[in-house]
This record gives sequence, C-alpha cells and structure tokens, in this order.
Amino acid sequence: MARIKPQALLLQSKRKKGPTRINVTTIIICNLVVVLIVFSLVASYRHLYRRSGSQDGISLQNFENIQVLGELKKYDLPSYAIINTSKGSVTVELNKDASPEIVDKFLDLCQKGDFKGMLFHHVIKNYVIQGGDLQGLGAADDWILKGKPHGQVAISPKHEAFMLGTSKAKQDSKRFDLFITTAPIPDLNDKITVFGRVIKGEDVVQEIEEVDTDEHFRPKSPIGILSITLKQEP
Repeated sequence: MARIKPQALLLQSKRKKGPTRINVTTIIICNLVVVLIVFSLVASYRHLYRRSGSQDGISLQNFENIQVLGELKKYDLPSYAIINTSKGSVTVELNKDASPEIVDKFLDLCQKGDFKGMLFHHVIKNYVIQGGDLQGLGAADDWILKGKPHGQVAISPKHEAFMLGTSKAKQDSKRFDLFITTAPIPDLNDKITVFGRVIKGEDVVQEIEEVDTDEHFRPKSPIGILSITLKQEP
C-alpha cells in the first residue's frame, strides 16, 4: 500500500475545513420567505384597522338612526282624538308641538280608558264645559269670573272658543281635567293649558252647553264621555 506524503495530507485537511458555499437558489428562497412574512403582517394590520373603522361607522350610523326614530316616534303618535259623548262625537286635533308632555299624558290615559264614563260636572254658557274628578275641585266660584253676571263674560281673541285644555294646577298630579271653551275667554289663560282644538262637533259642544244646570253650574241630568278614540287622520 502506497504511503501518502505529508504535503498531500495537509492539502486534503485544508479542503475539508474550507467554508461551504451557499447556493444562489437558497438565498433567493430565503428572501422570498422574508418578503411574504412582511407582506402578510402588513395585510393583517390593514384588515384589523379597516374592521375597527367600519365598526365605529356602524355604531355612529345606528346612533343617528336611533335619533331619527326618536323624532319619528313623536310624529307617529295619534294626532286626533274623537271624544264620544252622550250628546254626540267631538273631534279634537292635538297640539303635539306646543304641549308635548300634556298630549303624551292625555294619550296614555286614553289608552288606559281613564276617560270612559267621565262626567261633565260644570257647564257654563259662554264660558266652558268641564269634565274630570269632582273631588277636591272646590266651588265653581273659585274658577269662574267673580263679580260678573252670568252670560256677560268679556271676550277676547287671546283665548279662542272650542279649545281643549287641562288644569294647570293638576298637571303634576294623577288627576286630569278636561276643559272645552265655548267662547274666546282670556281669563282661563292662567288656569288651563290648551293642548288641542275642536275641528268637528262644535254643535255637540254647544248642545252640551245648553243643558239645564243648578245654581252651581252642575248639569241636572248626567252627561259625560262614553269613550275616546285616537286616530292619526281626522
């Protein structure tokens, strides 16, 4: 067996220990992998950002829709009430803009049927007819014109005839009075809050006004409200 010379062994060891060459294909693949990772991270960030922005937009849109629905709800409420009395029907247009809280309370009581069977306990010609709870009202002289003969009431365009109102003194209580004026009277402005006007059935109001009453302006024969029907159109 031939012996290997020392110089040949030295050359062989140097060749084994030399640096390994990296393949060009491997470098390209590594670069592509890095680029794909970066691109994936950027795409994920953009997706999350757009998603959060769209959710905020949806929330804002829902909030605006709620506001719009709230405004529509106000105008979707019934605008007219048909007061069916023992003398006939009276149609009233409700003033939801000028007296929204009173109208809401009135509509709520109508739906509960609180006005069914309500009597008109005061009827004064050329003044008002009044219905409601008779308890705790006091004498009629407390709210009619003092010192003026009956039938000689001063009229004024400040308060029109055939207006529907309720007592200001009882707006915070559970009781609810109904007033229908039969003449333009300024003296009730400080006593009642107007929340509607009669648009049909003025003759029925006048017929109620003509009923026989006692000295306290209370009808001698019971006359009152049979029911109230709410409508969106007259």
